[in-house]
Amino acid sequence: MRAVPTAMTPRFLKAALILGLMSLLAACASAGARDGGFTAGARLPVVTDPAPIVSGTMRPYQIRGQWYRPAEDPTYDVVGMASWYGDQFNGRPTSTGEIFDMHALTAAHKTLPLPGLVEVTNLANGRSVVLRVNDRGPFVDDRIIDLSRGAAEELDLLSRGVGQVRVRYLGRAPRQGGGMRLQTASASAPVRLEAAAPEPALAFSGTTYWVQAGAYANRRTAQRIAGRLGDSATVDEVRTSQGRLYRVLVGPWNDANAAERARQAVLARGVDDALLISAS
Repeated sequence: MRAVPTAMTPRFLKAALILGLMSLLAACASAGARDGGFTAGARLPVVTDPAPIVSGTMRPYQIRGQWYRPAEDPTYDVVGMASWYGDQFNGRPTSTGEIFDMHALTAAHKTLPLPGLVEVTNLANGRSVVLRVNDRGPFVDDRIIDLSRGAAEELDLLSRGVGQVRVRYLGRAPRQGGGMRLQTASASAPVRLEAAAPEPALAFSGTTYWVQAGAYANRRTAQRIAGRLGDSATVDEVRTSQGRLYRVLVGPWNDANAAERARQAVLARGVDDALLISAS
C-alpha cells in the first residue's frame, strides 16, 4: 500500500496553489456573466458593460405644477421615505421600456439617470440592497424612491408599506440586471444625513390623467402616431380659434404615478412632446 504523505512537498504545494487560483478566477468570471455585466467586489458591484442612458428619460418634465429635471449626480446621497409598488404594474413597460418585474430588485426615482444603480439602506434595521433604477416616480408626499415588491421584501418594508431609507447613487447600470443583496443587518449605527425636503402632495381623488402624445392639424398624422403607441392610444378632435386639432391621447389613469410612467414610456418611443394632462 502506498504511504500517505504527512506534509506537502514544495512542488505539490505550488501545483495546488495554482489549481486553486485558476478555480477562483473561473468562479469570478462565471459570477460576472450571471450578474449581467458586472462583477461583485467585497461589497458593491463594479459595472463592466454599462447600458446607455435612455435619452428620452432625461428631459425635464412637470407633474401638477412641479418641475423635475433629471441629471446624473455622482454625489447623490439622500435620506427620505421609500414606498413600493407591485401587482398593478407587473408586466407593464417602465420608463426605460423594460418590462416591470415586481420580484426583481428594481426601483423608480424622479431624477437619477435611467437605467442606473443605487444602494438603498433601510435605516430601521440596516438591511441594504443594490437596485436597478429603470422607472420614474414616486410623485407623492415626501417619498424619494419607489421600490419593487422584491426590493421591499429584501429591506423588510413590505408589511409597513413605507420606511425611512438612505439612497446612494452608484452610477450606470449594466445592460441587464444589477440588483443584489448586500447585507441583512448592520451592527453599526446608520449614517445620519439631512433628509430631503418634502414635496407637494398630489391630489388623486376625482382626477383622471392622460398622456397627450401630440396635437396635429392632420388627422392621418395623428392616427399614424396613435398606431405606433398601441391600443391604449386614441385620437381626439378639438376645435380651436385656428381650426381643428387632432390630439393623440394615451390612457386614462386615476393615478399620477402610473400616468407619468406611461409618459416616460411614450418619450422612450421617440415622441418628444408627450405631456401629462388631467381632468377633474
